[in-house]
This record gives sequence, structure tokens and C-alpha cells, in this order.
Amino acid sequence: NSYIKYLRREQNNMFELLKKGDMIGVIAPSSPVDKEDLEVINQSVLLLESAGFHIQFGKNVFSHSLGYSATPKEKAQDINNMFADKNIKLIFCLSGGFNSNSTFEYLDYDIIKNNPKPICGFSDSTSLTNAIYAKTGVITFNGATFKALTSWQTEYAYKEVIKRFVKGDLSLGQKDDEYITIKDGIVEGKLVGGNLSLTTQMCVGNYSIDFNDKILFIEEFCLETPPELVSNYFYHMKQNGVFDKIKGIWVGNYDGSVALEKILLDVLEDKYNFPIIKSNNFGHTERKTVIPVGAKAKIDTTKDTKIEILENLYMG
Repeated sequence: NSYIKYLRREQNNMFELLKKGDMIGVIAPSSPVDKEDLEVINQSVLLLESAGFHIQFGKNVFSHSLGYSATPKEKAQDINNMFADKNIKLIFCLSGGFNSNSTFEYLDYDIIKNNPKPICGFSDSTSLTNAIYAKTGVITFNGATFKALTSWQTEYAYKEVIKRFVKGDLSLGQKDDEYITIKDGIVEGKLVGGNLSLTTQMCVGNYSIDFNDKILFIEEFCLETPPELVSNYFYHMKQNGVFDKIKGIWVGNYDGSVALEKILLDVLEDKYNFPIIKSNNFGHTERKTVIPVGAKAKIDTTKDTKIEILENLYMG
């Protein structure tokens, strides 16, 4: 029985590569769709259709039932349906926002676990992707939202999506991405995290992240989060034992007046021995690599690219 459970767990972390003719599902677990979003959304539809894929929007993607978004049950219905639908091979969160956590109690985690497929998004999607991984063990992905495929000035995010989900390339970022060592070390652990404010909210509670032996990756949106609030979040993590459990930290984009890694080091006070690295290829920036939440990775500060994924995620 234990061997069968092991095989099922391994299968839940293996996905089919996306191929031409496949259906991509789009859900809106966070903010509602505004009129000004429609042009960018249409551009993303055209981009993926020109690459040979079909797009299916969730039934409630454009709902404003609450006046500020769809209801949590409507959002969860779309998520559950996308996982249950055998024709859907990849799920994109439409955009970021503020309350994807409202779906948690209405998600059917058995459906998700028994129908594993990639789900991708960043920012507020951090809550959803980490909760799904925490409750099911299914690897999820921190990367471009559907809107972000065309809402930035470069093709970086789109190329990273194609690289990860079509080609099965497991490299993180591109050759000209710069990685900086903040603190030396070599460690292995499974990746968790994403947006700092959302990750902080999941330190405790019914939908908390298991930080034991994990590599924590974090980024933050400077326009919503000044340095003193970043400090608040890091202290909350420290006070709830997160830094006592993790193996290492990967710092991403934050264009605030004070560097994210400086604020982090101020909070850590040199009391922890894990390695810390920095890059600007994930977060609220045009450079968005696709990071698998729950996949085993290795930080090695002696290398130029200081982090790598250690496990295959694709069948065949």
C-alpha cells in the first residue's frame, strides 16, 4: 500500500507536455476583469491561438456577482471544473488581485489531486498555488498570469511559459539573467513561496505552508508594499518560526527604495546559516521565469546560475 501511495504521489508531480491543439483553461480567482483589461486579454488569446492552442474561459471569469468580483463559490467552481475537465491541459490564472484565498474552503482537493495538471500565476495567485500544493502534493507553478503574457514590453514571460510547458525545459530563467550571492551555501529543498505578503499570510492556519526543509522564494510589489511593511512581513515570518525551518532563500524582484535583501538581512540579524541568493527574473517585472512550487531544487552559490530544479516534471 505504501508503494502504491508513493507511485500515486510521483504521478501527481508528472505532467504531459503541452502540444498544438491542446486546450488551455483560464480562471479568475482574484480581481474581476475590468474593461481596460479586455484588450490585453484578447492579445493573449490571439498569441496562444497563433501558437496552435485553444482557449477556454471559466464560466464565471467575467462575473461581478459581489460588485467587486465573482463569489468565492463561483471562482472555486471554475477551478474545480478546470481540473476535472480532461480536455484542459494547462490552467492560467487570468490576473492578480487580492482574494484568491476566498476559494480555499470551496475547492475540491480530491478532484485536483486525482486530475493533476499545471496551474500557473503570480502575485495573488501565490495563495492558490501554495494552498493546492499544501493540500494535495500536486506541483503548481509561479509564473506569468494569462494577462501578463502580453501586458509587458518583452516576450520574456511568454518564452518562459513555452519553454516550461511545451518544451519541458527545466532551466530557471535565461542566460543573461544575473544571480547574486547574498550568503554562501549549498542546499537542497522543495520550492515554496512567491509574493511575500501572501506567503506571510500562510505562515499559520488551516491552509498554512509547510516550510520544513524548503527553499523559500519571495518577491514583492513595491507600489503596494513600502520597506517598513516588507519588514513587518519578514518579522511575522521570523516570529512564527519560518526561518528556523527553511533550507535557503531565493529573493526576486522588488523595486522599492530599499533592497528586499537588505530588509531581509536586517530582520535575520545574522542568526541563520542558510544560503541566500538574489535574481530579478520573477515577480512584478517583465522577466518572469516559471517556478514549480513543490519541486525539488538546489541552491549552489559557487555556480553562475545559483539555483536549479532537480526533478523531472514531465511524462515521456
